Amino acid sequence: MPGAIELTGVVKRFGEIVAVAGLDLEVPAGVCFGLLGPNGAGKSTTMRLLTAQAIADEGTIRVLGYRLPAESKQARMAMGVVPQLDNLDVELTCRQILGVFSRLYRVPAAERRGAIDRALRIANLEARADTIVKELSGGMRRRLLVARGLIHRPQLVLLDEPTVGLDPQVRQELWSLIDSLRADGVTVLMSTHYIEEAERLADTVAVMSGGRVIAQGTPADLVHTHVGREVLEVYGPAAELSELEQLASSRGWRQRRSGPAIALLGAESLDDAAPQGVRRPANLEDAFVALTGQEIE
Repeated sequence: MPGAIELTGVVKRFGEIVAVAGLDLEVPAGVCFGLLGPNGAGKSTTMRLLTAQAIADEGTIRVLGYRLPAESKQARMAMGVVPQLDNLDVELTCRQILGVFSRLYRVPAAERRGAIDRALRIANLEARADTIVKELSGGMRRRLLVARGLIHRPQLVLLDEPTVGLDPQVRQELWSLIDSLRADGVTVLMSTHYIEEAERLADTVAVMSGGRVIAQGTPADLVHTHVGREVLEVYGPAAELSELEQLASSRGWRQRRSGPAIALLGAESLDDAAPQGVRRPANLEDAFVALTGQEIE
């Protein structure tokens, strides 16, 4: 069965910069698929390619069976898009915005009121239906962006950094909303910087670097393959940590900096020379850093 999204050998250049470099990616229908990667990895460009806001220089793109860019209009009518940046009209009410988009997405006139009420209910904005956008909190505006993208019951939803800049309580609300979409069989493609978000929500995660996918699998599989079961965190003065880094290098122990500590990966396999420290289960953040490196670009 074809995937909801299929990219094969996709390349996108901006002058001398190669933002996407031979990207191969398939997103099955009915899953929540997470795109992870450091800044400049190509996540946002990939999202723009999938909505035909950017046109690939090479390769093929199919979304819900439609080939882009030739059939981008048909694809856009069947998908919902929740952008990273808030582009709501601040002078309109929630109901008015959803009404405008119900027309843009060609919801039949007889079904529009029901579609608007459903979107407001999904986003928990029924009590704010007639409030103008500039009077909403940041979290309410993010929920309205999601509701706007769902007004026409799309088969696929693209979420570009859905909880960026939100406090933890609002982020939890949106996580519950994304969970409910997956439970309803909607395909969700989500790009995010929040490792916990991908670990919590995504059935499959693809880690991007240099404009291509460098690893893909379930969060648990990525952790097991690239880190192991346990991590040993050793805290101490900078001089002692430097000595530990040298020891780890000499013994072939995998390591990374973890704030004021050195994290030794795959701690379950360390030999008797391993120092004392705090053992904890490995997580997706450990795998992400192991795959993409510790340097900030």
